[in-house]
Amino acid sequence: MADLDPARASDHYLMFAIGPRLDYAARLRELDESARISVICRPQHLARITESGHYRRVLAVRQDAPVDEVVALARTVHALEPVTRITTFWEHDQDRAAAVGAALGIATHSPATVRLVQDKHAMRERLRETGVEDTAAGRAYDEADLLAFGEKAGYPFIVKPTAGTASFGVTLVHSPAEAAAAYRTAAGDFPGIARLGVLAEQYHEGPQYSVEAFSEAAEHVVVAVTRKYSDPKNMVELGHVLPAPLDADAQEAIGGHVRRVLDALGVEFGPTHTEVVLTADGPRVIETHLRVGGDEIFNLVKDAVGVDMIDFQARQAYGDKVLPDIRAILEADREPRCEAIWYTAPEATGTFVGLGDGTDAADLDPGVTLLLEPGEELTGDGSFARVARARASAPDAAEALALAQASVNGLSFLFRVTSPEQHTV
Repeated sequence: MADLDPARASDHYLMFAIGPRLDYAARLRELDESARISVICRPQHLARITESGHYRRVLAVRQDAPVDEVVALARTVHALEPVTRITTFWEHDQDRAAAVGAALGIATHSPATVRLVQDKHAMRERLRETGVEDTAAGRAYDEADLLAFGEKAGYPFIVKPTAGTASFGVTLVHSPAEAAAAYRTAAGDFPGIARLGVLAEQYHEGPQYSVEAFSEAAEHVVVAVTRKYSDPKNMVELGHVLPAPLDADAQEAIGGHVRRVLDALGVEFGPTHTEVVLTADGPRVIETHLRVGGDEIFNLVKDAVGVDMIDFQARQAYGDKVLPDIRAILEADREPRCEAIWYTAPEATGTFVGLGDGTDAADLDPGVTLLLEPGEELTGDGSFARVARARASAPDAAEALALAQASVNGLSFLFRVTSPEQHTV
């Protein structure tokens, strides 16, 4: 790894949002213990603030505040203590960070790139304009728009929020009779997601993958390709295994397509997580994100191929050039190792009581994790409809996946369900 310059002046980081579970401020301070960190986040993220950051100041701004207000607050911070770096380690508030970076003249993702990534319809138009791919897509403002799209593009097709994550509000529509419910689902309110409307888009058939990549100076390196498995009804992801079992031609086709997508969207630095379908006509993108993959994928990558994407993200935010070290790790000899994770998402709602056989969560296999605490509600929405997960590793993908599935599928759960008030005639 490149040596850090001990003589460099300490930076003042303006950090937007606070990522789930991961203490990014602590990672920055490991690189530079004199680093100064200020935070602009949403009020609901205040609970994630830790003492490790020794924050200079923390500003909580409601989610629906205009961007101009956020820029004005950032200018005030900058006047008090000049900001030298802007960081966004997760996707919440990347639009705010981009606007502030443009206003203060500090490098970060451009507002145009953030908009293209977060507005899925804008992404589709950009990819079509640049000749990367021509997936049919259109905004929908009511059920009639979905019916018109189905008539033109054919069934089945996907309906989802124009901005979204964690599979919230996604439906695969097979017939006109399903359009109304799909529109209501996609038009709903979802935690932390801006309401940009509803999108209908062509459904691509084929196995699904995600590409975990890292960029620097607009150069993109594929760190790993993940095979992903989704529920066909709502596209909630149920499992992942990496490295994906692919031949060299398929691997290059997927990697090359994702590099073209990132170029078209203007991605210049940082980790990306891009979901694709390998169709009979080649790879087609589902969506991309300016962050590491969720669902523990960043940990699967670390254990399978040796690249700690969170560590490299922090190092790049600090100012290091990281692609040479990432390439060195990927090119080094390693024993074959595949990492898998599998989730269970029962078709149920209610209050979680515990495991069906009375086992305490603390006594489960270390690779198994319960995602609900007793007393929590199972909502049935997106990725938060999942109850437990299991991780496993093996020399090949099929074995790792089978081990993870066996671990989580052997669990049973108790839920307390309250019957709704019944009406009679």
